[in-house]
Formats: sequence, C-alpha cells, structure tokens
Amino acid sequence: MASSGFRAHHDKMRYYPRGIRLLRTGFYGRELVGGPFCAVQSETGEMSWLRFALAVFVGGLASSLTDWFFMGDLLYKKFNKHPEIWRYPGDKGASKAIAWSAPLPFLTCAAFALACVQLHVHSSGATVKLAVEVWLIAPLPWIITTSLWMKLQPAIAAAYSLGWLVKLILAAVAVALILR
Repeated sequence: MASSGFRAHHDKMRYYPRGIRLLRTGFYGRELVGGPFCAVQSETGEMSWLRFALAVFVGGLASSLTDWFFMGDLLYKKFNKHPEIWRYPGDKGASKAIAWSAPLPFLTCAAFALACVQLHVHSSGATVKLAVEVWLIAPLPWIITTSLWMKLQPAIAAAYSLGWLVKLILAAVAVALILR
C-alpha cells in the first residue's frame, strides 16, 4: 500500500511527447504546472526573457538607489572616524570606482531572479524569504567580519548590511511582481 501515494501523485503527472514532466514541485512545496521555467513561460513554452530583463532592470535600478541612500555622504561625514581606510579620500578619483560598481546591483538582481526561476520561487512571501536567507548566508557575515577586522564604524557596517538586505528584498519584490 506504500505505492498508493506514489500512484496518486503519478496519476497527476502529464507528459510532453518527449517525456518531460509538466507537474513539478516548487522550492517551498507548491505544485507548479509547466516546464523548468514555468512561472515565466509564454504560450510557446519558452521563458519570457523580456519579462526577466524587465525584472532585472527594475530591481537593479531600485536597488542601486539603496547604495546611495544607505552609504551616502551624510553617513560618512557623520561616522567617518578613520578616513585613512577609504581608497579615495575626499572623493578624488572615485568616479572610476563608481563606474565599475554601478552595474553590480543589476548583476545581483539578475542572479537573484535566475535563482528564483530555477528554484520555482515566485510568490512575494517566498521571494522575500529567499532574499533574507541569501542575506544571512553571504552579505551579513561578510560585512560583520570585515567590520571586525577593519577600522569600520559600527554605524557604517550596520547601514551597509541593511542596504544589502533592502537591495535583496527589492530584487525579490521585482521578481514576485514581474515574473509572476
């Protein structure tokens, strides 16, 4: 009788002519109908790269503002006890660094959106939960460790880590709203 659960689940399956399963279980246990990119598929069964690019653009644009908001000049002027740790004192020569770092929020959003698509995480609650989990895995421990070993004020480290959390949540909201 142990196979009855398998049989009931197997009966729900539908197959493409080439044997590809149509019913899949998502990351948080939801059953999803579609191919490997089911939530963003067009009528032809292909992933909608236009919607994916729109989610990356909107999320990247919104999250790039978090760097300006959380790491702006006011924060550095108020809490900058050790100006010798910064590469460009007085912002001389910082434009090259800004030009190289400006595309990175878009890369973050693209990687997050792709992870959501591959893990079948598309609801707003699930994407925000994944964003918090990613924040706990990488940016938060890295920022805390860096602030412990460098002359970085706790307020700057806290603002930087909150900026990363907001950046990932904005990417999650963009994925949930656009790739749904």
